[in-house]
Amino acid sequence: MNNKLTISLSPHIHGGDSVQRNMYGVLLALLPVLLSSFWFFGWGAVKITCVSVLACMAVEYATGRWLLQRKASTLSDGSAIVTGVLLAINLPSNLPLWMVVAGAVFAIGVVKMTFGGLGCNLFNPALAARAFMLVSFPAAMTTWPLSGQPFFTTDAQTGATPLTLIKEAAQTGNASLLDKLPPLEDMLIGCTGGSMGEVSALAVLMGLAFLLFKRIITWHIPVSIVGTVFVVSGVMHLLHPAYASPMVEVLSGGLLLGAVFMATDYVTSPMTPKGQLVYGVAIGVLTVVIRTFGAYPEGMSFAILIMNALTPLINRSCRPSLFGEKGGKNS
Repeated sequence: MNNKLTISLSPHIHGGDSVQRNMYGVLLALLPVLLSSFWFFGWGAVKITCVSVLACMAVEYATGRWLLQRKASTLSDGSAIVTGVLLAINLPSNLPLWMVVAGAVFAIGVVKMTFGGLGCNLFNPALAARAFMLVSFPAAMTTWPLSGQPFFTTDAQTGATPLTLIKEAAQTGNASLLDKLPPLEDMLIGCTGGSMGEVSALAVLMGLAFLLFKRIITWHIPVSIVGTVFVVSGVMHLLHPAYASPMVEVLSGGLLLGAVFMATDYVTSPMTPKGQLVYGVAIGVLTVVIRTFGAYPEGMSFAILIMNALTPLINRSCRPSLFGEKGGKNS
């Protein structure tokens, strides 16, 4: 007669959403970004992606079995695959493969699994790994291949990215440097240098449309980030022409990629719409400040990680009123 009644944690009935469904939905949304990276960066992008995904899956399986002592593997939920793809598209396509493995070990083994696995991590694993790699391998992580080279090239040409030119113009006050930027249509399609996933704004927007259509994310975080960057950079551009125009700021670097796929991570972003707007506006302001006055040309990753750390405070400050609660006191 033992164990005849098993009581599980709520919720007991749901509308069909699950971690697995949403993770694979994110993977589908990432397909345009991933395919565009293969198109523009060739075989190097394919190798980086495969190694990153396989390494993330291997580390999650090993740490789950031996560190957390789990009998069942969590690979089927798709979160390790998503982390592997997100990490890959944040890297240059000519990065040595052993560095990619090191990033995967840090993302899954340190940032995610040591905190208890999916749902327990404080920071976005892929972005935390990118920051770790940027500090550990600064030369390799800031050497950007130019897009549009032969698919199987083994010695890709490298060059300056739009963010590098924007940074130099802002720091020197030389507005003429902005004349070297590629046309906006090239930045929209992907004919620029940069990390694998940041070159094609159009591919990211296609992924955003899919995520919104499937209701995997809401508009609050992406729109608040992009809108804030547009407004703040627009004001700065009006004050001094050496600061890039708002459209250039929005289309360059990893702004759209981070706003759509990184900042919207369920675990590390606020739960309420009000909190998500506060979170997005803060990320937008920090991104412009770091891009303009910081040591690195790109500020999106660091801005998201800073706000990941503040997410618990935002959740606490922007929590909805409890049933029967009025003015902060129970009625």
